[in-house]
Amino acid sequence: MPIVSTKNADHYLWATNCEGWHLAASKNLSVIQERVPEGSYETRHFHKKAEQFFYILSGIATLEVAGEIHILHPNEGFHIPAGIAHTLSNEHEKDLAFLVVSTPPSHGDRENASQIRVEP
Repeated sequence: MPIVSTKNADHYLWATNCEGWHLAASKNLSVIQERVPEGSYETRHFHKKAEQFFYILSGIATLEVAGEIHILHPNEGFHIPAGIAHTLSNEHEKDLAFLVVSTPPSHGDRENASQIRVEP
């Protein structure tokens, strides 16, 4: 198995200016590092089968889970079980970098959820 980093991992773009790197991808596991610039966010959604764990590397994440707002700082994480609607955003001045670990992999298992805005 080779050493993997953002320099040699499969890279993709999402939303208008966010990016991700597939650090590990197998039938049972996905590990992705993502970068979210200031003011960017993902569409509120849920996964039917995949559970996810978000772990903040740098910046500050605003994570809305089932209508509740959580502010995550570097070296903090949050587990989201399958079937729970959520969205992640960067409402701060620094880029947000985080890992998202999914089992099974979440690609192809995403359903949009109704939008909700809850003030922190």
